[in-house]
Amino acid sequence: MVAGVSTVTVSLAGSTGSIGTQTLDVLAAEPDRFELVALGASGRRLDEVVAQTERFRPKIVALADASRASEASERLPGVEIRVGADGLASIGYEADVCVNGVVGFAGMQVTVAALEAGKRLALANKESLIAGGPVVQVARQTPGAELVPVDSEHGAIHQCLRSRDPEGPSRVAELVLTASGGPFRGRSADELVDVGIDDALAHPTWSMGPKITIDSSTLMNKGLEVIEAHELFGAPAGADGVGIGFDDIAVVVHPQSVVHSMVTYTDGSTIAQLSMPDMRLPIGYALAWPDRAATAFGAIDWTQLSRLDFEPPDLEAFPCLGLAYAAGRVGGSAPAWLNAANEEAVDAFLSGEIRWVDIAAICAGVLDRHDGQVLNSVDDVVAADARARSEARSLMGKPPSA
Repeated sequence: MVAGVSTVTVSLAGSTGSIGTQTLDVLAAEPDRFELVALGASGRRLDEVVAQTERFRPKIVALADASRASEASERLPGVEIRVGADGLASIGYEADVCVNGVVGFAGMQVTVAALEAGKRLALANKESLIAGGPVVQVARQTPGAELVPVDSEHGAIHQCLRSRDPEGPSRVAELVLTASGGPFRGRSADELVDVGIDDALAHPTWSMGPKITIDSSTLMNKGLEVIEAHELFGAPAGADGVGIGFDDIAVVVHPQSVVHSMVTYTDGSTIAQLSMPDMRLPIGYALAWPDRAATAFGAIDWTQLSRLDFEPPDLEAFPCLGLAYAAGRVGGSAPAWLNAANEEAVDAFLSGEIRWVDIAAICAGVLDRHDGQVLNSVDDVVAADARARSEARSLMGKPPSA
């Protein structure tokens, strides 16, 4: 154990995904400091869940797929097995910190459960804030609740904001999110018409799951992060906000992915967070907050870093970024509609049903049909998500989902 540091209990939702496995790397690096008490996964990769459980010895395992419960119980005697969406969400209040690494809209319930329980939420599931921002902001006001972002960009901003006086005026002029540019950086709109699945999955700097890798290729990932930054640090964020709007959130392409984001203050100073691309750093930051992790992930060898390049994004070639700004400015349920449409379109692209360029077209078409629904509850968010998915499937000529 680190001297003077008590053990932190951790629950992990999405344990078999990219964020989940890298979280386990961080826990393994400091076993006396962090204790895994609960983990959750879809259940599709049960062998991996069993292996994780046998190694880290959590008391609770939650599986979204209830059909795997019987087998899990047989293979994990003495472990409490919880099932379904409610079972997965329930691990949100079982530990000091809940890491939400669930991919997509399915992570929404975990986010709300952890915050409403007054826990620290280490949030990698950006869809929670994007789709359910108004609902999450209410849950965020629960006494004891903390939200620390687990991604390179917002984790960087969270760190950069520590240089300001939390009791005084924000003095923040602009948040600057960096984007790698993805595998198609530098290509024109005409050159992107016929790109394939393998092309879009070939990210030059980050190792991520397929959905977020496709989002990176379209710059939708960065667009969603703009909305997320507004929810985390902007006008709606209450005491944690710094009063900025969408006009004060910029995106620059930075292919080296070393500068993860920046904050510019009213005196012209810009504070940046730099490290080599390694998601274990922001994960460790969120787990140890307000302290620091004792294990260095992503440390820079300054003798080997030769250059840092920056350029503006090409909004014509990558229209998803502009769509996200538009949805964010509309607010309400518009970001939820955009997120749902994008998930449906990306799934169709990965299945070979549509072209890469169709992803943006489908998202734009769904936003054109947005009905202006107000979000007051999780049920409202679920309904908005379902409506937008129906519209997306209609545009693709697919039947409504079951």
